[in-house]
Amino acid sequence: MDQRLEMLRGGCSAVGWQTEDGKALWARNMDFNRMAAGSAPTYLPKGTQMTASERVTAPAKYAAVGMGLLAVPGLPLLYDGVNEAGLMGGQLYFRGLARYADGPEPGKHPMQPPLLVGWMLSQYATLDQVAQALEREFTLVNTPLLGAVSPLHWSFSDCTGEVMVVESDANGLHLYRNTVGVMTNSPSYDWHRTNLLNYAAIRDLDYDTVEMGGERLEQCFSGSGAQGMPGDWSAPSRFVRLAYLRKFAVRGKDEKQGIARLLRIMGSAAFPLGMVRVSQPGEATELDQDIQPWDYTIYTVAACAQTGRFCWTTYDNPAIRSVTLSELAGIDHPMQLPIWEETEFLSALAP
Repeated sequence: MDQRLEMLRGGCSAVGWQTEDGKALWARNMDFNRMAAGSAPTYLPKGTQMTASERVTAPAKYAAVGMGLLAVPGLPLLYDGVNEAGLMGGQLYFRGLARYADGPEPGKHPMQPPLLVGWMLSQYATLDQVAQALEREFTLVNTPLLGAVSPLHWSFSDCTGEVMVVESDANGLHLYRNTVGVMTNSPSYDWHRTNLLNYAAIRDLDYDTVEMGGERLEQCFSGSGAQGMPGDWSAPSRFVRLAYLRKFAVRGKDEKQGIARLLRIMGSAAFPLGMVRVSQPGEATELDQDIQPWDYTIYTVAACAQTGRFCWTTYDNPAIRSVTLSELAGIDHPMQLPIWEETEFLSALAP
């Protein structure tokens, strides 16, 4: 596998949420054991030549910003992001289950999976348009990109706050609309959705005094309502944890508070460095940097549909960095921003 695509196959979690004042938010964790050289917050202005496959290119109708890669000449890549119309989304690892066609269906164009996020954010404004494009215009194909076919599925949201999951498996293309707002990794979305029934007793209210025989056990700790919540970092456990946090967590009153609280939710599914040691770390090349023997949450991003804001944190730097598409509007060429991975201490005495 070309190591420029290694970042496209990491594990991840994605959540869509809304603020009390109606702003739609979307966030994701990127979990992997390395950071592909050149990966950084990436701005693609309107007019950028975008690629869906080796045979399909078009200028961007919408400007977009997200975490991505410009290291491959003429092939801008986004792993996730938001566009100026409010469409948000990203790709997640779909290990063992992703299946793509050998070629496009009659009357359709081929779409190479790693290019889907960048194409959708550059060409469409709503989930309805993304769904229509996938159903009527494109076929996901197993044509290698840079020497590999990445096993992916996708989470998208827009100004309505709806979250759509896109998957292609042995049974074909699946577009899940009006989902629970969460996606992680394999198995498929419908499996995760059904699995929530195994945790139906989870609630936000502590259990009170317990009487057993002649004993009366008084409540002595908080959190008993969530007893049975899975705490490991497997995809099924992260899905359950995020689904219930999304259901019960108190929404932010506005964009700023909403993003801060959404990032707290994402932290509940983040991989601590040292807890998820990988059995297949992959081969190292000159494009890799700081390879770890563990998967960990390399970065977390959050976006707001209504403002075009894109925020990110990294494992060693929890400070929230932010940029809006309106701030970038005067730039007419693709560019990247510093990712700021180094830990910082912000002085409480600074003006």
